[in-house]
Amino acid sequence: MSDAIHFPAHTTNRTTTHASAHATRLLGKSMAAIIAAGMLAGTTACGAMPTAYEIAGISPTGATATCPVDTNNDFTGTIRIAWQSIPNADLIVKDLGLLEACMPKATIQWNQFNSGGDVIQAFGSRSIDIGLAGSSPSVRAVSAPLSLPVKIVWIHDVIGKAESLVTNVESAKTIKDLAGKNIAVPFGSTSHFSLLSALSKAGMSETSVNLINLDPDKMAGAWNRKEIDAAWVWDPVLSKLEAADGHIVTSSAETAKSGSATYDMEIASTDFIKANPGAMKTWTAVENYAAGLLKTKPDSSAEAIASQLGTAKKDVLTQMKGYTYPQAKAQSESFHGELPAVLKSTAKFLKSQNSLDTVNDTYETALYTDAIDAVAK
Repeated sequence: MSDAIHFPAHTTNRTTTHASAHATRLLGKSMAAIIAAGMLAGTTACGAMPTAYEIAGISPTGATATCPVDTNNDFTGTIRIAWQSIPNADLIVKDLGLLEACMPKATIQWNQFNSGGDVIQAFGSRSIDIGLAGSSPSVRAVSAPLSLPVKIVWIHDVIGKAESLVTNVESAKTIKDLAGKNIAVPFGSTSHFSLLSALSKAGMSETSVNLINLDPDKMAGAWNRKEIDAAWVWDPVLSKLEAADGHIVTSSAETAKSGSATYDMEIASTDFIKANPGAMKTWTAVENYAAGLLKTKPDSSAEAIASQLGTAKKDVLTQMKGYTYPQAKAQSESFHGELPAVLKSTAKFLKSQNSLDTVNDTYETALYTDAIDAVAK
């Protein structure tokens, strides 16, 4: 990964617990299984397996991880976080309990969502404070008619082959070969945007195929019942469909080359940002630390992500190749540089597809840069 984020010229775009109680969660589920097993899969019984903390180079205090950045003892409120099953630093933060360690007096709520469109709806109902959404739904959130009181605060990843169009139509070699076929995609997601972009590039429209709005977790069932012919989706669902007699037709890496790149971003409520700038700085510092682990400790990072996805580490390592994970320094430069234009290009395309009413005059005001700038120093 380079030190800077390179955006195409025309681009666009995915439990309530106190820290004191978080040790119980960490020692439950996958973590408990790991520690109880006491050995790496496939190793001899005499080889004790290190904990996920030790793998990541973090020293736990008792059963709770040690904060790898400045501990924030001032924030005593609640953070309601929307997360998705996407292999990036957010899952490392969740698995290792880093937010709980770094804000020990806070209450951290992790709420899982299936797509960015669902996350945007949750912001609309004011039921979350911060959450992961793709660049397409993020642009929709800050543009009319929604114009939600949120700001973009972080870029988790630049999406490449990790989101692709997979089909079970053996003869289909290009998207044109899927004319009239049933294609599943989560509406309002980055995959939806990439699909529309690919159709447009091929001289087709959304009416050239039968689009089906389907959450990723429902796609495998529809695929097996032959209700859908193709799907534009991300891992782990993408790999499952590919393994079930599917093959890749095109990907978000290809749509990026034609001027329609996509990203997984974090957006936050403006009310939460205004009331809790210190918490936002801590959140950003923790995510930046975890993003660094993806580069410096890919194996242990994949181990933590795999425990959250319920999949094998080797599969996560493969999935990680489909993304680029920028850190705070590169993001700060982009937030103050080309990113506003990137978002405006996204909005223009969405408007051309009747997915947006109005393109904002500027998208600089849709960005919150204080925390990234502070962490990037």
